[in-house]
Amino acid sequence: MVPAWLWLLCFSIPQAFPEAQPAELSVEVPENYRGNFPLYLIKLLLPLEKAEGQIVLSGDSGMAAEGPFAVDPDSGFLVVTSALDREEQAEYKLQVTLETGDGYVLWGPQPVIVHVKDENDQVPQFSQAIYRAQLSQGTRPGIPFLFLEASDGDAPGTSNSDLRFHILSQSPAQPSSDIFQLEPRLGALALNPEGSTSLDHAPEGPYQLLVQVKDMGDQASGHQATATIEISIVKSTWVPLEPIHLAENLKVPYPHPIAQVHWSGGNVHYHLESQPPGPFDVDAEGKLYVTMELDREAQAEYLLQVWAQNSHGEDYAEPLEFHVVVMDENDNAPVCPPRGPLISIPELSPPGTEVTQLLAEDADAPGSPNSCIVYQLLSPEPKEGAEGRAFELDPTSGSVTLGTAPLQAGQDILLQVLAIDQAGAKEGLSSICEVAIMITDINDHAPEFTTSQIGPVSLPEDVEPGTLVATLMATDADLEPAFRLMEFAIEAGDKEGIFALDWEPDSGLVQLKVRKNLSYEAVPHHKVVVVVRSVEELVGPGPGPEATATVTVLVERVMPPPKLVQESYEASVPISMPAGSLLLTIQPSDPMNRTLRFSLVNDSEGWLCIEEVSGEVHTAQSLQGAQPGDTYTVLVEAQDTDYGVIVSGLSEDPDLVSVPGPYSFALGPNPTVQRDWRLQALNGSHAYLTLALHWVEPGEHKVPVVVSHNAQMWHLVVQVIVCRCNVEGECMRKVGHMKGMPTKLVAMGTLLGTLAAIGFFLILIFTHLALARKKDLDKPADSMPLKVAV
Repeated sequence: MVPAWLWLLCFSIPQAFPEAQPAELSVEVPENYRGNFPLYLIKLLLPLEKAEGQIVLSGDSGMAAEGPFAVDPDSGFLVVTSALDREEQAEYKLQVTLETGDGYVLWGPQPVIVHVKDENDQVPQFSQAIYRAQLSQGTRPGIPFLFLEASDGDAPGTSNSDLRFHILSQSPAQPSSDIFQLEPRLGALALNPEGSTSLDHAPEGPYQLLVQVKDMGDQASGHQATATIEISIVKSTWVPLEPIHLAENLKVPYPHPIAQVHWSGGNVHYHLESQPPGPFDVDAEGKLYVTMELDREAQAEYLLQVWAQNSHGEDYAEPLEFHVVVMDENDNAPVCPPRGPLISIPELSPPGTEVTQLLAEDADAPGSPNSCIVYQLLSPEPKEGAEGRAFELDPTSGSVTLGTAPLQAGQDILLQVLAIDQAGAKEGLSSICEVAIMITDINDHAPEFTTSQIGPVSLPEDVEPGTLVATLMATDADLEPAFRLMEFAIEAGDKEGIFALDWEPDSGLVQLKVRKNLSYEAVPHHKVVVVVRSVEELVGPGPGPEATATVTVLVERVMPPPKLVQESYEASVPISMPAGSLLLTIQPSDPMNRTLRFSLVNDSEGWLCIEEVSGEVHTAQSLQGAQPGDTYTVLVEAQDTDYGVIVSGLSEDPDLVSVPGPYSFALGPNPTVQRDWRLQALNGSHAYLTLALHWVEPGEHKVPVVVSHNAQMWHLVVQVIVCRCNVEGECMRKVGHMKGMPTKLVAMGTLLGTLAAIGFFLILIFTHLALARKKDLDKPADSMPLKVAV
């Protein structure tokens, strides 16, 4: 069984949801209908129970319609009661509703749109009865210079309002009857090709054209209207302009007028283009403007093109072209080239050598004074007192060359050059350019020894090979490490190859070493000349004397220890033996080749004395205190003879006779004397002068000796003759050069006479020495006279 509430719901649904709104109806009514009225238009779909309400017809605003429309209540048709005019109202929007008396809508609204169908009942109309136009000579054919305007009240887009334009007549008809052409649809009036060529021969008076406009398109029927066109022919003013010169950075109000163009025809619009694009414009009157400051360095010249166009943007003629030249002003300083890497110039390069060329750039106009650059050298400035500059600069070309002032290797120089435009004028702009220059080294310095003479260096003849003789140092003033590499060689003084050199390539030190055994008998002294050279090829003058060093080497004779005939001597002496008695003679085992000097070492009692040269042992005094059978032992020391001079202060200077001893002896302050000689005190009045070196240059030597006593001081000069000795110990002295060539007999006589004289003098000398020695033994030591032994 269905519940009661469900039945109620089903009956209430149609009341809650009314019927859907009817679709819009559209109907067309011809305008100016000439038939009978009312004219039934369309049947409305009213509900069957419409008797319960009344039909209401209204406009789209909901108000009651006052127009010529009604609804037939019996048939439900929408009717029109009078003719409609589309030009008054082309469309009506209506709505139909079924309402109760109190305004409750029972049905609807039903929208209805009534379209009034157009009829060609309107005549076209020109916008003007008389048109006037100016036509410039030179106008292109086919380019409209006048656009005719006409209207038609009929429905747009229909043939009733489709208008066509035609030229009916031209007056005058010279030089041709069809100078002009009229575009039928647009009404665009233009010259035809024939008219364009004959326009220059046209009469001075204006042309009159009678033109027609007709509707209905190209159909023969239709409404039409006419108008008159008066055309004045004017001479062309469309002529090119001279180039326009504008100053850059011009300080004026902008936009600033720069020129004027004019198209003498009418209906003109101007259009401007710039190549490249620039700040230029043209107004409706043909005035040209620049709209902002120009920069010549950004763009020096512009090409302007101006077109004269009709209202549709079509060109009446070819465009006018003219140039805008931006005039330069000096607003750019010279720009120096970027500083590049160091420029290397070898030292000792001759004056005039090109270093570089400065090419500063100026953005101002080329060839003008504003870009004419001159150069001025700012630094380095010449040194005070210098005769010339290190660098020279060409003020026009900017070429930098070496001057006359010398440059040193290793110098880093920063050139500063002033670049000035306007050819160096005071008001010119300037910049400082910099050029970095490095003076490179060349191998122009020969290596040199720090010391040219070394020695004499004394070496025993039994020295081992490889022994260091001397170390020499050489220096090279060049800076480049490769140019400081040296090599050494023995240039002279070593024919036998006794010596050798040892050095490191990158060191200035060279060692002179013994390579072979030395021999005093063969060569007692050597003068080795060492030369130093540069490994790399030398530029300029060759090595000087400083490239050699002389090492003097003295070979020391190595003598075996002296030997005596006996190792011990014994003598029996009576106690009563007087002083001066000969006891025995100490003899060397090789008396011919060795000269010895004898002395007693431990004569504690002072009983004995020994002859220094002969080795004779005598009693020095009576043997007091000795007992028969006593043994007295004394040691005898034998030494190789050192040739020397005994110096006595008393006999060298008479002033010392009155001054009692003892005296002090010393060599003079000369370093060479102190190096070559040795002075040893024997007692308070005598000193022994000997050679300190094994080699001293043979000849006469004056040795200064200083003798002092208390605060007194005396300067003595001892003359000593040094000579070389042969193997027999004989002195060999140089003789002077003999003039002429002597015969063998003369030479032999001279030699024998010389030897005899030498023997005689030697006998005298030894006799004198023996006698003097005997006398000296009887005198105390402090009163011994001066003795000379060689």
